[in-house]
Amino acid sequence: MHIHILGICGTFMGGIAAIARAAGFRVTGSDRNVYPPMSTQLRALGIELIEGYDAAQLTPEPQMIVVGNVMTRGMPVIEAMLDRGMAYTSGPEWLASAVLRERWVLAVAGTHGKTTTSSMLAWILEDAGLSPGFLIGGIPGNFGLSARLGEAPFFVIEADEYDTAFFDKRAKFVHYRPRTLVLNNLEYDHADIYPDLAAIERQFQHLLRTVPGSGRILCNGADAALAQVLAAGCWSGVERFARAGGEQVQWSAQAQPDGDFTRFEVLYQGRGCGAVHWNLIGAHNVDNALAALAAARHAGVPVERGIDALNSFSGVARRMQLRGEAAGVKVYDDFAHHPTAIATTLDGLRRSVGRERIVAVLEPRSQTMRLGVHQAALPVALAAADEVWLYAPPSLGWNVAEAVAPLGQRAHVTQDLDALVSALARTLVAGDHALIMSNGGFGGVHARLLEALAARGPQ
Repeated sequence: MHIHILGICGTFMGGIAAIARAAGFRVTGSDRNVYPPMSTQLRALGIELIEGYDAAQLTPEPQMIVVGNVMTRGMPVIEAMLDRGMAYTSGPEWLASAVLRERWVLAVAGTHGKTTTSSMLAWILEDAGLSPGFLIGGIPGNFGLSARLGEAPFFVIEADEYDTAFFDKRAKFVHYRPRTLVLNNLEYDHADIYPDLAAIERQFQHLLRTVPGSGRILCNGADAALAQVLAAGCWSGVERFARAGGEQVQWSAQAQPDGDFTRFEVLYQGRGCGAVHWNLIGAHNVDNALAALAAARHAGVPVERGIDALNSFSGVARRMQLRGEAAGVKVYDDFAHHPTAIATTLDGLRRSVGRERIVAVLEPRSQTMRLGVHQAALPVALAAADEVWLYAPPSLGWNVAEAVAPLGQRAHVTQDLDALVSALARTLVAGDHALIMSNGGFGGVHARLLEALAARGPQ
């Protein structure tokens, strides 16, 4: 069967393509920006790629068109598809019908930590010899790829609440029908499609209705919004995790209160199960680990075996990833783009490096950030940094300098990437930690900064 994927170079749709190819489908696809590394990975799989969204790509006619959520009415290929009455579906719906229907789905949902928790969970199952399939919105270091078909029955998926397609405005995750569901946390995000937190909570309530009574929900017991979601209706068994413990919390952790959380003890029902000792930093990763261990236990992996696996977990690309060191300056790449994620990422780094100087560099790129929804929270989120640089392109619809004014002389704003790299290269000194945060490529700032620092030398 020939399927043609529109918007194939995104992480999710590229993963769909890889899984479809492994399942024996003939796969072609198109995107507006066909470039490495995704284009290289897809072509290596034997997938033909087309640049742009011209209607000619539908000749000869594929048997099914899988439509990514970047596609909109008015695009020539979409109008031709509709005019000709061709068969089409969304990425989540295709995945659900072609792959997930016969699998034990372990889904990880929430505002923060989906990619890391999904990666941990997939690695625990892999280490236990279960060869799971997975589709993750990042690249786990233990696998080196974001998606694979794997072997039955287990399939781990990062369950995104963003909308499905231009013709299906439900959250992606309602298609997956998980047997094991992780609910990491819930905050307001995606302001371009959801008017308020209550609207997102309703999507999560829809998700709960798809989990069978014999399934299991692993929920952050310290999250008030998730408590409201569960209170609205839940028909499955629930276990709660929270690193500090608490009433009705089954999974918790013990760690040094002033440490960086690179070592902590896992407790289940108050009983010590073993210690995780890894290179990841930050309290948020303790929660992620507890969620992954709880989900893996539901799939049959003993807690102790899961802990052993986490001790060899090597993290995820773009999640506090050290991109390099030049002139004595360490440059990190992190996906943080929501104030809570920014704050927890900075807290983890601060605990790790102590009093050494942290320079935070932020691109407010997400749709929610671009709309200015979180601007008032930025000064608090960035408070742990010694110096802050924000990239504010002219297209941004709010006054960044005014928003971060409470940070005083620590805050700097620029509209030019070249100027940003030059300023950082001039002012960073040996021993500094440059933490670059964006949910996009940020114009290659990481590599450009390392190159500029290397050319400058130590000072």
